[in-house]
Amino acid sequence: MTRTVWLKADNSVGEWETRKRRITTAIEAGVDWVLVDEADVGRVRELGDINVAAFRSDADLVDTIEAEEAVADAYFVGKDGEGDGTVDLPADFSGSADLSTLRRTDNRAQGAYIRIFNQDYESFAEEAAYDAEYTMVIGEDWTIIPLENLIARIGDETHLIAGVTTAEEAKTAFETLELGADGVLLDSDNPDEIRSTVEVRDASERETLDLQYATVTKVERTGMADRVCVDTASLMDHSEGMLVGSMGRGLFFVHAETAESPYVASRPFRVNAGAVHAYARTPDGGTTYLSELQSGDEVQLINTDGKTREAVVGRVKIEKRPMFRIQAEVETADGVDRIETLLQNAETIKVPTKAGRKAVTDLEEGDEILVYYEAVARHFGEAVEESIIEK
Repeated sequence: MTRTVWLKADNSVGEWETRKRRITTAIEAGVDWVLVDEADVGRVRELGDINVAAFRSDADLVDTIEAEEAVADAYFVGKDGEGDGTVDLPADFSGSADLSTLRRTDNRAQGAYIRIFNQDYESFAEEAAYDAEYTMVIGEDWTIIPLENLIARIGDETHLIAGVTTAEEAKTAFETLELGADGVLLDSDNPDEIRSTVEVRDASERETLDLQYATVTKVERTGMADRVCVDTASLMDHSEGMLVGSMGRGLFFVHAETAESPYVASRPFRVNAGAVHAYARTPDGGTTYLSELQSGDEVQLINTDGKTREAVVGRVKIEKRPMFRIQAEVETADGVDRIETLLQNAETIKVPTKAGRKAVTDLEEGDEILVYYEAVARHFGEAVEESIIEK
């Protein structure tokens, strides 16, 4: 599931300068969408590149928008109507609603905006979700229970977006019923809350991998090879690196070059990852050959606790260097398996072992080295259920 963060920036939050500050912060923080009034769409386009959703009244649905730059990426109904309580639900409302504004075939709205005042509005949101690509629900006196109900009932029918005012509330929304809301609509002027909510979104999508130790059985010089340094556009801390290896089922943890040495300055954006043939793990759980990486690609970073994040590749350097072949045995459900990789023969390349961080030049048989193992074969980087022999 792809999580989204939306920022509320319609006229209910203040004058244009207030809204502009919110939108500018959203663009800088990496928010996915801003929700504005239709009249502001053109102004938002001038501020930067971001998805724009716009409130439209029922009467506006049949209007023609002439200026191309004023066209929103998605339109919402519900503001100043039944969705936000401006117009009362029918007294005999029983769970069915007149949603003609969502069902139009011409100039159709893609989203419904609904404030949950009571169970009738929860039912109204449920009904709307069957027609809306996006359904925004904003809890009033109660929040978690209706969100749980809606996730359970219509979570597969729509992109369900929960209204929040803090990053902490966003975290709860993404975790509710374990499945969580698909997105959150943040209503906040606080730049820290906006940035923190984006961080919560990112964290909710990241894997935590179960790493284990493998026993080194061989370290030998292999001669020269084409070695790949992956320079990312992110700074890594002392516990981070990448998973790389000659075999898709068993990848070795290689640290970023964060350590200072008497001879070489640290390069905390770099992982000296191995030879061109080796696999590197990607954020989607697949693998890519190191030789195929280029500027703009994404790679998966990982720390020694198994927590992952993504990073953009800024540059890849391929040079001929002397290499080591490192072979290790890992305990599996079916016994012991052998995995291996090639790493440059240099003191700056370090790997985590049970005894601590260690340069590959100091690695010895019997050392226990951190790896990620999964008993799968891979075809073009994708896990497949088939028998493949790697050696």
